[in-house]
Order: sequence, then C-alpha cells, then structure tokens
Amino acid sequence: MKATTRFFKTTTTLAVLIALGAATTVRVEAHGDVVPQSVDVSTLKPLGAEWLKENPYRGDKEAVRIGTSAYNQNCARCHGLEAISGGIAPDLRMLPLDAETDDYFVNTVRRGRVRNGAVYMPPFEGMMAQEAMWAIRSYLDTRHEE
Repeated sequence: MKATTRFFKTTTTLAVLIALGAATTVRVEAHGDVVPQSVDVSTLKPLGAEWLKENPYRGDKEAVRIGTSAYNQNCARCHGLEAISGGIAPDLRMLPLDAETDDYFVNTVRRGRVRNGAVYMPPFEGMMAQEAMWAIRSYLDTRHEE
C-alpha cells in the first residue's frame, strides 16, 4: 500500500511539472503573438495614401504625445519602456535622426522582421496608420542618444 501511495504521489508530481513546463513553453512561444493596439491619430495632419520616406511630424508636440502612448501600447513590450531595450529587441534610442533612417524605420514597422522563417517583429501595415508610425518615430526622436 505504501509503495502505491508513493507511486501515485510521484506520478502526480511529475504530471504537474510537465503541465507547468508546457504552460511556460506556450507563454514563451507566444511572446510576440500580440494584438496591435489602435492609435487615435485624429488630431494629426492626415498624410494620405502614399507612404512618406521622411518623418513629417519631427518636432510636432502632438505627434510626440500620440507617439508616446502608441509606443507604450505597441512597442515597449519588446523594445523596452522609454525605448530602453532590455535586450529582446534593438535599442531604438540609437536610431540616427535622418531621412535615411526614417525610411528604414517606417519600412521596418510596415513589413516587420523575419529571419529564417521566425517572426522577430510582426508587420504593422494595415493595422496601424502611417500617421501612427510617424508619431512613434517622433516620440523616439525625443529619446535619442548617440
């Protein structure tokens, strides 16, 4: 009887550990599987359907306000609070403040990043307006470090 009880306890403990391990694995694999949050850009100048290559909102206080909120809702989980990366994704404070980097930034946000079939950053085109992406870039300009 004692051997049966010990076997039952060992089996139960093992089953619990396997279940916890499976739950943890799912959580890690689902890290980037999040729903983008909507960004209200109604107070910004509309930019139209054609994608711009340079940030039209650079220095615009309203764009920075909207971009701060949009960044915190959509980007901070990977790129870090206040754009200070914890190592999961690039530190966006180091992005140069120039037109070439603006174009790189908006194309990366639009198309995301995939390497060897693994999604490192989901594409936001179709889920986030151009105005929201440029507002986030305007916020990042305020966090810039050399």
